[in-house]
Amino acid sequence: MKIRSATLRTFTTVHTWVGLVAGFALFVAFYAGAITVFHHELQLWQSPHAAERAPETLADAQRLLDETLRRHPKAREHVGMLFPGGESPHSIIYWQDEQAQWRFATLQDLAGSAKPAQAGLSELVNALHFSLGIPVAGTYLMGIVSLLYGVALFSGLVIHLPRLVQDLFALRPGRNLKRFWQDAHNVVGVLSLPMHLMFAVTGAMLCLLFVTLLALDPLVHRGQLMPALPAAMDTAPVIAPAGEAGRPGTLAMWHARSVEVASQQGQAAFEPAYLKLANATDRNAVVEVTGESPGALGPLGAVALDANTGELLGTQLPGSRDANHATLASAYALHFGEYGNAWVRALYFLMGLGGAFLFYSGNLLWVESRRKRRQVQQGRAQVNMARATVGVCIGLCVAVSAAFVAAQGLEWLAQRRVLDVDAGLAWVCFGAWGLCALWAALRPPVHAARDLLWLAALVTALVPVAHGLATDWWWWTSAAAGQWGLFSIDAGALALAFGFAALARATSRRAHAGEPNSVWSAVRGTT
Repeated sequence: MKIRSATLRTFTTVHTWVGLVAGFALFVAFYAGAITVFHHELQLWQSPHAAERAPETLADAQRLLDETLRRHPKAREHVGMLFPGGESPHSIIYWQDEQAQWRFATLQDLAGSAKPAQAGLSELVNALHFSLGIPVAGTYLMGIVSLLYGVALFSGLVIHLPRLVQDLFALRPGRNLKRFWQDAHNVVGVLSLPMHLMFAVTGAMLCLLFVTLLALDPLVHRGQLMPALPAAMDTAPVIAPAGEAGRPGTLAMWHARSVEVASQQGQAAFEPAYLKLANATDRNAVVEVTGESPGALGPLGAVALDANTGELLGTQLPGSRDANHATLASAYALHFGEYGNAWVRALYFLMGLGGAFLFYSGNLLWVESRRKRRQVQQGRAQVNMARATVGVCIGLCVAVSAAFVAAQGLEWLAQRRVLDVDAGLAWVCFGAWGLCALWAALRPPVHAARDLLWLAALVTALVPVAHGLATDWWWWTSAAAGQWGLFSIDAGALALAFGFAALARATSRRAHAGEPNSVWSAVRGTT
């Protein structure tokens, strides 16, 4: 395919600068996103003895619901609840109190708390992925970054179209560092292009959903967006309370009835996961049961019932959903790999790490392509970009691993004294990240990269050690007991530790044996 040289230069410039502008945020999103694929397993991993507790039953969940409605009258207006099952062996219930603050309760904590138990680590990683850890504005920022990400993908594809086939599997290691990073960047980018396009589209959609709704409100809803929103997002109709007591059904009835309705609509494997109950104990009580249908692209679907009689009020199930619900369910499932089994999620984990590598290697390629080969002193822009890449990217890896280690230590301390585990995790993560960025800013790039990579290897290797010491669940005991969620996290941490160590050794070799006139050389004291 022949493309004019002027066109290629234009697209190369667009690709380079869009990649640089969005690259740091995308590295964070992909690295954290790879881990958040195992969101539910992280909660079990953080909880000291959750793996040893017997799974709860519907009867246990019913007792939790009854006690919550009795103790907390505000929960009767609207309450959500997880069924014990595949997502979590233990129920949790949540509602908003009189101050519109969320409360969470379990059978072990019927009084309720402001945060769900043992969910701090998974929520922290998810916040890094979804909003860079920045409240509110971070979500919209990541939506814009996703759009820039799409531009970078398209421009990169145009650049490599003329030599796509012959360069696809070309990976040429050697002294030419620029060529090696170029090959690695191209191979990862081209082979994973379909997945990256999907991530860009679904990421922008999920982050900018409400911005898009507000923008289209005058055209679609004629300024009546908020009244129309429940029907667009939920399955159950909005019904005002009658003010008269009803005869509420049970969790077992709602569970069985939703499975029956789903089976009648061709979803025989439908498994309820959570519910939303409105107007509890009232004659107009309504319950919406959401569950998964294995084999569907967007497996999440919902059945709305009269909570007293079990009468069917509406459904949004795979194969019979409206366009809005089908699009949102599919986008969510595609983005997080919710439509497949454990092998699909493992693939998403690898794709997430590959995406992080793509943006890391893009920054290294930019630095190397601007290297001054005839002088020791390199340009300030190259040095600063190298320092920023090391501090932000490798620093994030250290920070996330430090949060994992801290999670086990803080949970152990929380059993012995009053302690805000979630706040501690945030302090450890962002504090470690800031210190790594400071270290990278003060040290020559090659020394900072080597130091932080070895630190990342050490801290990541401590993840399964901390878990074993705190809970007695070592990776081999987890495997022997069939606790594959625990095993996958500990084994994955060890694999990442080996990877960081290999990169640290490669960086050291490059520093002493590579071409001397570079920010990555230590031979002649490059600063």
